[in-house]
Amino acid sequence: MRTLQIVVMIVGVLFLHASHAPGAQPSHSVNVIDPLRKDMEIELALSALPSHLRDDATMYTLNPKKGFEVTRTGTNGFHAFVIRTGPGAFRASWPFTKYPDDIIGPFSFDSTGVNAQMKMLFDVAEMQAQGMQPGDLKRTIHKRYTAGSYRAPARTGVAYMLSPMFRTYQNPEESDTVITMNYPHYMYYAPHVTNADVGGKMMSPYSFIIDPGPHGFIVQGVGQTETAAITKEYESMLTRLCDLKSAYCLTK
Repeated sequence: MRTLQIVVMIVGVLFLHASHAPGAQPSHSVNVIDPLRKDMEIELALSALPSHLRDDATMYTLNPKKGFEVTRTGTNGFHAFVIRTGPGAFRASWPFTKYPDDIIGPFSFDSTGVNAQMKMLFDVAEMQAQGMQPGDLKRTIHKRYTAGSYRAPARTGVAYMLSPMFRTYQNPEESDTVITMNYPHYMYYAPHVTNADVGGKMMSPYSFIIDPGPHGFIVQGVGQTETAAITKEYESMLTRLCDLKSAYCLTK
């Protein structure tokens, strides 16, 4: 049952993305994301990466009034940050009327993902910071994808999501229910690959395809032993996140 729940939860983190509409003015105020304490945000972002890549990765923190800003310029081609608006909402059929205040997701991309999936996530943060209404942002996303504004990855690569905690939509295809999960995993770029091609099955503990099409991924969990080790490594961080907001507690 736990395996099924984990797989369902990870589906919720998957991508359909956003774009930027220059000069857009809000029709009325939107809820502003409360920033994380900077040291906590940096630690959480870096937890997405394996240990040997953390020191030389480019780091970003979120300025709720502007979007993502570079905190440290790296040298190894990897980028780490924490999203606060879940991309799953943008492909869902339910109305997107309010930005959640409890979504939190440590992401990292290699250099190949910068102009594709990462660019989308940064555009989302920037548009929200500018005051764009959720419904308008969602419509902008679809227009950008239809226009081909976000390029498919040019080669095979990896997006690490090895953090012991993230909170996002449980199953955005069905509802806006948000859930906290403990599922460190890898996501490999797999444009136009299907589950039939790799023998993947969505509701299973094995590798599977999400978001099939030009921006598809193969998702692979790290396994129980490594998950336990990662969770233990970040025990102090998890405690501080839980103290910050009950929604961030893994026991929830």
